[in-house]
Amino acid sequence: MKHLLITGLAIATLAFTAPTKSVKLFNGKDLSGWKVYGTEKWYVDNGELVCESGPDKQYGYLATEKPYKNFDLSLEFKQEANGNSGVFFRSSIEGTKVTGWQVEVAPKDHDTGGVYESYGRGWLEKIPDQKENILKPGEWNKMRIRVEGDHVQTYLNGKEMVDMHDEKIGQADGSVALQIHDGGGIKVRWRKLELKEL
Repeated sequence: MKHLLITGLAIATLAFTAPTKSVKLFNGKDLSGWKVYGTEKWYVDNGELVCESGPDKQYGYLATEKPYKNFDLSLEFKQEANGNSGVFFRSSIEGTKVTGWQVEVAPKDHDTGGVYESYGRGWLEKIPDQKENILKPGEWNKMRIRVEGDHVQTYLNGKEMVDMHDEKIGQADGSVALQIHDGGGIKVRWRKLELKEL
């Protein structure tokens, strides 16, 4: 009986400490696993994923073909031009109309790391003014987005930006998507997009 109990505890411990599966969302070569929405430009350059405004200067999205509900996502981005971008989660897209939530990627003093609900309630949480200096314009920045149930946490360059709970987010499911805002003049590079499913 004692032996069975020890074995059971060992198995339970192994199950608890088993590493979560990590997925590389971007392979550094092409857009495999992603779907383009809209007419803006998405391409690979020097092993990096680039989003750039096209001649239509409209909204554009690059979304994962697979939905991800609970996850811990890390990525790096570099803004090569001013303009608004972002990372959507639990999102669905029809044409260029998106349903879901965006972690903002924007120029300095425009709430990078904050959470925005498109075509809905708007800003759910902006970042405090004293955190606006965490973004490094024109350099690589590291973003981490953790979503589990109704709990959303965002980090920029290792600093916590948002820690919030939201019932509507908790009920949703959908893709991870990168955004190009309308208006033109946007160019952002992305790399090291790695997601751990929770």
